[in-house]
Amino acid sequence: MAKRNIVKMGDPLLKKICKPVEKFDAKLHQLLDDMLDTLNAVEGLGLAAPQVGILKRVAIVLWEDELYELVNPVLVKSSGSCLDNEGCLSVPGFRGIVRRPETIDIEYYDRNGNKQQLHAEGYFARVFLHEMDHLDGILFADKMVRKIIDED
Repeated sequence: MAKRNIVKMGDPLLKKICKPVEKFDAKLHQLLDDMLDTLNAVEGLGLAAPQVGILKRVAIVLWEDELYELVNPVLVKSSGSCLDNEGCLSVPGFRGIVRRPETIDIEYYDRNGNKQQLHAEGYFARVFLHEMDHLDGILFADKMVRKIIDED
């Protein structure tokens, strides 16, 4: 396992649409393991493959000590609307207010190719949507209603 470099805003790679994963193999497992090492090193909530330079439909979310490995995730249903603040490891130095659905249902595959379903609400849902946006070349900065300057 290894920590990878995080691609920053301005790199054209972050604006590209990722390709679906077709092989659930050791290479995918290595990517997922490396993404977790990278996420742990920066103490983030989520990370998508394009943020480490890989244009595959892969993302991870670490929420309340539970790891979600999303391969080829799809938003099945969403409802409600809420505004909240977001930041991004690829967009250091500021946060922004973004409108997103309040509740979501998603389907995805785990690292072994097993189909999974997930229902999420509130900020938990927001984290998944944020990471899934990366897979379509969308940054939270593209969606934000207003910018919040970090105090750090």
